[in-house]
Amino acid sequence: METETVIHPLAPIIQDDARVLILGSLPSPKSRDAAMYYGNPQNRFWRVLAALWEEDAPIQNGERIAFCHRHRIALWDVIHSCRIKGASDASITDVVPNDVASLLTHAPIQAIFATGGTAARLYHRFCEASCGMPARGLPSTSPANARYRLEDLVLAYRPVREAADSCNPR
Repeated sequence: METETVIHPLAPIIQDDARVLILGSLPSPKSRDAAMYYGNPQNRFWRVLAALWEEDAPIQNGERIAFCHRHRIALWDVIHSCRIKGASDASITDVVPNDVASLLTHAPIQAIFATGGTAARLYHRFCEASCGMPARGLPSTSPANARYRLEDLVLAYRPVREAADSCNPR
């Protein structure tokens, strides 16, 4: 597989009352094909979030967007463009970051999380200073991260629910 230049194809999922921002690195080829964040059917992201709220995992893109809106979660990625080989975060070079600080002007985000080590490192390197808030790193939900069982991921992602609930009294 050859290295290619990828430009982020997805708009952020954000609404005016979002309180939590979850950032990945860059949509995988399968996610780009599905036109949705964490769109690879083998990625456990949506199952993990659904388990946090004891809901059924959203399957369709519209259901996933509605889930984010219902729980005041915004989704985006750190990378606007880069060189990458397939879906390998380890191969990423020539990063141009997204303007995450600008996104924060659209909603009162109170907590930022980064899914996976690459997203966390890149956020710290390119975005943290301009955003004025740290991101808490979470394990990747990618199928490549097989060392985490679903139950372990749900426990690791518990702070997302806690942050959303502390910001969202219902």
